[in-house]
Amino acid sequence: MLHFAELQTVHDTITLQARRQADHPALIFGDQRISYAQLDRASTRVAHALRDEGFTRGARVAYLGKESPRYYELLFACAKSEAVLVPVNWRLAQAEVDHILRDSHTQVVFVERECLAVMTALREALPKLRRVVVLDDDDDDGYDAWSARGSDAPLSPMTGSDDPVAQIYTSGTTGLPKGVVLAHRSFFKVRDALASQQLDWIDWLAGDRSLVAVPGFHIGGLWWAMQGFNAGITNVIMRMFVSSDAVGLIRRHRVTTTCVVPSMLQMMLAEHGVSAADFESLRKVVYGGSPIAETLLQRGLAMMGCAFAQIYGLTETGNTAVCLPPADHVPGSPRMKAAGRPYPGVRAKVIDRDGAELPAGEIGEVCIASPAGMIAYWGLPEATANTLVDGWIHTGDAGYLDADGYVFICDRIKDMIIVAGEKVYPAEIESALTRHAAVAECAVIGVPDERWGEAVLAFVALKPGAQATPRELMKSLKGQIADFKIPTRVEFIDKVPRNPSGKILRRELRDGRWKHMDRQVN
Repeated sequence: MLHFAELQTVHDTITLQARRQADHPALIFGDQRISYAQLDRASTRVAHALRDEGFTRGARVAYLGKESPRYYELLFACAKSEAVLVPVNWRLAQAEVDHILRDSHTQVVFVERECLAVMTALREALPKLRRVVVLDDDDDDGYDAWSARGSDAPLSPMTGSDDPVAQIYTSGTTGLPKGVVLAHRSFFKVRDALASQQLDWIDWLAGDRSLVAVPGFHIGGLWWAMQGFNAGITNVIMRMFVSSDAVGLIRRHRVTTTCVVPSMLQMMLAEHGVSAADFESLRKVVYGGSPIAETLLQRGLAMMGCAFAQIYGLTETGNTAVCLPPADHVPGSPRMKAAGRPYPGVRAKVIDRDGAELPAGEIGEVCIASPAGMIAYWGLPEATANTLVDGWIHTGDAGYLDADGYVFICDRIKDMIIVAGEKVYPAEIESALTRHAAVAECAVIGVPDERWGEAVLAFVALKPGAQATPRELMKSLKGQIADFKIPTRVEFIDKVPRNPSGKILRRELRDGRWKHMDRQVN
C-alpha cells in the first residue's frame, strides 16, 4: 500500500509528489493530462498571485463552479499561500451563495462563466469581497492572465497540520449553512491510522487510477481526491456526475477505484447496455453519503466483481470516521446493515438524552471522536460547543453499537433528508414555502425513493379561501432554494400536526411512509 509518512499538510503533498514523480499524471480531465510537476507549478503561480494581492494567511478564497483542474490548482495554491479554500455548491440559489460568501468573509471568488450572473448580482453587496476572477475568460481579468502574473519561485508556508485549509458549508436545522473549518490533518489522519495497522480498508497501489465522481464542494469529494494525491496516483476528474460518462471513463481509463454515493451506483448499474465488462478494471468501490439498499449492494458486487467498502462520517468529522471493510461485505451477514467500525484512533459511543453512555444494543445518539475532526463552525461558538463536546462530535444520528463495536445507524435525531447524497433540511424548505401567499403552514419530510434514496415531500395547509396547485407551489421555490431541495410532491392537509409546545410532529407524517422499511433512512 502506498503511504508517505512525511506528508502532513496539503502543500506537502503536491511538493513531494512533484519532486518524486514529476511526469506522472496527477489529473485526467477530458483530453487534458496534467502531471504532478505541472500541477505544482500552476498552484505555485496562483499562490504567488494571491499573496501579491494581499490574500494571505487566513484569507477566505471561494470557488464557484463545476469540477475542473483549476479547482485543484486553487486548493494547493491556498495551502501554499496559507489561505483557506471555501468551495461553493454551484447548484445553490443566489440567496444561499450570498449567505456563504457573506458569512465566510470571502475576499476573492473564482467563478465559472455559467455562475457569473450570480456573482454579478451579489458583488457590490458583499462587504469583504475584493476580487472576482473568472475561471474560463481569456481576457486580462481571466484566470490564465491573472495567475500568469505569479512567480514560479517555491514557497515555504508556515502552516502546520492543525491549521485550517478548507471551510466547507453544511446545512443545519435552522436552514442557514454552517462553515465547517477543517485543518490539514483532516486529510491525513485516517490514512495514517490505516497504515499504522496495515489495514487495506481503503488502500492505494502503484498504478491505481481513481475516478473522482463526488464534487469537491462536498467533503467526500475533496477528501477522496486528496487521498489519491497523497498516494501519488492519477485522479480522473468528472466535471459533473453523469452516469453514462462515469461508466465510459471507468472503461476508457481503466479506473481501478472510485468513491460514490449509492444513487450514483444505482444509476451506473441501470445504464442501458451496461455489463460486467465495463467494470473489469475496478478493484475497489468505496461508497457512503447515505445508507445503501442491500439489493443495490448485491447488484453492485455481482456486476462490478470487485471489493466494496462503506464509509460513514460527517463534514464535522473530517469525512469518514467509520468503515465497513470489504471482508464484512458478506451477503446475508447482519453486518451488511452496519455503517462499519471506527478506524484505529477513532472512537464511537452512543448516548441517551442526558448524555449518559449506553450499552451495546441500545439506541441513542451516535457520537464520534476523531483526530480528523473539525476545528470549529466558523463564527459560531455556541453551535460549535453544542456539536463538539469534550472532543466528541454529536452526529445527530440515532443508532447503536453491537458487542464488537460496529456502528449501526437507525434513524436521524435531527430531521435531515438525504437526496442522492445531498443534505436537505426541512426548516429551510418550509421557510421558503410559507413565503407563498396561499400557504398558511407546512411540514416537510423525506420519503423512500428508489432512485435517489429519499425524496422531499411537503405537506401544505392553505389559508382559508386560498387556492394553489402543487405545481404552482413547487415552481414558486425556483430561485429561492437549490433545485434538489424542491419537493417532488406536495400534499394538501387541513393542518400540520404539532405537540402542545408547537413543534411539528414529523413522526406522525413519516410513519405511514416508512412502515414497510427496515430502517428509517433509505
